[in-house]
Amino acid sequence: MTRVIAGAAGSLRLDVPKAGTRPTSDRVREAIFSALESWGLVTDARVLDLYAGSGALGLEAASRGAASVALVEKHPQAAQVAQRNARTVLAAFRGGDAPTVEVVRQSVQAYLDAAGERDSRPQWDVALLDPPYDLGEAELTDNLRSLIPLLAEDAMVLVERSTRTPQPSWPAGLVLVREKRYGETVLWWAELDAPHPVDTH
Repeated sequence: MTRVIAGAAGSLRLDVPKAGTRPTSDRVREAIFSALESWGLVTDARVLDLYAGSGALGLEAASRGAASVALVEKHPQAAQVAQRNARTVLAAFRGGDAPTVEVVRQSVQAYLDAAGERDSRPQWDVALLDPPYDLGEAELTDNLRSLIPLLAEDAMVLVERSTRTPQPSWPAGLVLVREKRYGETVLWWAELDAPHPVDTH
């Protein structure tokens, strides 16, 4: 069972697809959002959740005060679950405080390619990638490369993967700034512009 941890929809239960996804644990989600909040990247942020599955990561951001969230998921069943979960979270808001939540049923690369071709490109403050274990390293690198033009200047990119997978091959324009391990999960944080020392503690 997955729940929203904090914010307007805190403690509300979220559905999860019956197969094909692996929801981020509460411990790891709390670590992710503690980091984002310490960087001032949750309140009023524009958040892109790629390989969204149930939408738990992006909807956690929505609950905690993000301005807009896009959940990108190609599998029909998972996208339907994400849509239901989005309705659950949005119903917890009163008045005009609710964020914008969009569920996009499309492959991540197709979504990024289409967004990159628009005259008015979205400018995301946070991009969350929790790809399936079987995603090839080259495909992940392509995702990251296509994401770069869509990021705001001070944006942060998170890649969440198994400790059994190698570190992503960061394309030119993204630099690793933090790596953290939680049991079988590893979080890699990257940003645009000049690198600073990697924090592994």
